[in-house]
Amino acid sequence: MPGRYFDLHDDMGIQTRWLLDDPRNSQGNEVDDPWQFADGCPVRVEERLRIPIYHPGTSLEFSHAGVGGAPVVHQRVASIFKKLAPEDVQILPVDVDGQAEPYCLLVATRNIRCIDDQQTAEVQYWKPEDGQPEKVGEYRAVSGMRIDVTKVGDTKVFRPWGWTLALIVSEDIKEALERANVTGVRFTEVTGPSEVTPEEREHNRKLQVLYDRTETARTAFWRTLGTLDEDAILPIVVGGGWPARRQVWRVIHRPEGRTLFVTDGLSDFFVAAVEPSVGYGLELALETDEPVENMAKSWQQLLLERIANELAGHEHLREPARTGILSMEVDGERMPEPLLTKDGRVAVLLGMDTPVLPGHFTMPDGQVRLVTVKTLMPRELTYLLEHGREELLHRFNQSPPGHLSKAWRQPVV
Repeated sequence: MPGRYFDLHDDMGIQTRWLLDDPRNSQGNEVDDPWQFADGCPVRVEERLRIPIYHPGTSLEFSHAGVGGAPVVHQRVASIFKKLAPEDVQILPVDVDGQAEPYCLLVATRNIRCIDDQQTAEVQYWKPEDGQPEKVGEYRAVSGMRIDVTKVGDTKVFRPWGWTLALIVSEDIKEALERANVTGVRFTEVTGPSEVTPEEREHNRKLQVLYDRTETARTAFWRTLGTLDEDAILPIVVGGGWPARRQVWRVIHRPEGRTLFVTDGLSDFFVAAVEPSVGYGLELALETDEPVENMAKSWQQLLLERIANELAGHEHLREPARTGILSMEVDGERMPEPLLTKDGRVAVLLGMDTPVLPGHFTMPDGQVRLVTVKTLMPRELTYLLEHGREELLHRFNQSPPGHLSKAWRQPVV
C-alpha cells in the first residue's frame, strides 16, 4: 500500500521566533546562489558557512533561511534524517550567529516529477507571455498539492519537480520529528484524494482568471517603465488588507541608474466579490538614484511596504492618495538615520507629479493611479506643516526629477 507523504515547512505562526538570513561565506558575503540548497540536488560547498540572524527571537530546531529557503536544522534533527533517509539528504554543518548548539543545512538531494495536477487544488504554469521563456511549461504556483506516490518509489525526502519550494517527507520521518518534539516544524499532507470540492475548484478557476487578467495587464505596464527585474525576489505576503489578499512588490531598472520600487496588487480585484475591478485604484512607486545592494532587504522596499499597509488599512488615507497629494508618517525602524524625525518616524509625500513617470495607467477594468512616494527630510516635514506643500513642491521641482526618494541629501529648506 502506498505510504503517506507530507510537505514539511517552517512554522511561521510562532510569534516570538527568530528569522534567519541567507548563508554567508567566511568573508561575510552571501553565497552566490542561496536557492541551490532547495533545488533538490546535491550541492558543493568549499567552506563552512555562517547563518546570520535577520530578526532575533526564540531559536528553533527547524527554520528556513532567507530568500533561498534553505532548511537550517539542529544537529539532532539532522541525525533523524541521516538515520531514516541517508540516501536522500546531504548534511552541511553551519555556524548560526550566537548559537553554541550545533546546526546544519539540510539539503534534499532528490527531485521527483510527481505532482498530480488533477488532484491538486490549483496549479499555474509559466506562459510565453510571462516574459520568462526558460520557465515556460514549469509550475508558477501550486496550492493544495497532491502527489502521485507511484512515482516516488522508496524515496523518503525529496523536492517535487517544478515546485521545489516544497520539501516532501515520508510519514515515518514526520512521526519521528513529532516524537522528538522538534520545534519549528509544520506538516501538510500531500497524499490522498483532494479535499477540494467541484464547487471550490470552479470558484478557484474564476479567481485564477481574474488573477491572470490583472497580473498580465499590470506586468505589461511595468515593462513600459524600464527593465523589470525578474531576479529580485521580494517578499510575497498572503493575507492582509490588500484587495486580493496578496501583497507583492516589483523592481524596475530605469535610465541613468535609477531603481523603481512598485507595489503590485493594490489594484487587484476584490477577492471576496470574485468580480472584475481595479481594487483601490492605485499602485505606489518609489524611485531612487542611490545604490541599492539588496533589493528585498533595502530600506526603500521596507518603506514602501509600510506605506502600502497603512493605505490598505485606512480608507481615509486611500482617497486623497488616489486623487491628490497626501503627506504621512510611518514607523522608522531600520530606516536610514537622516530620514528619522525626533519621534523615530519617516515622513513621505504621496502623489507628487513628475514628467518622467505617467500619473495613471489603464487596466482591463479601469484606470489606476501611479502614486509617487517622496521621502521628506525632518526639516522639510516641519516646513510643510508650517507653510503648506506648494512652496515645498516648487523647490523639489527646481532640481528635476524632484520626485526621487533619497536618504543622503541636503534638505531643500
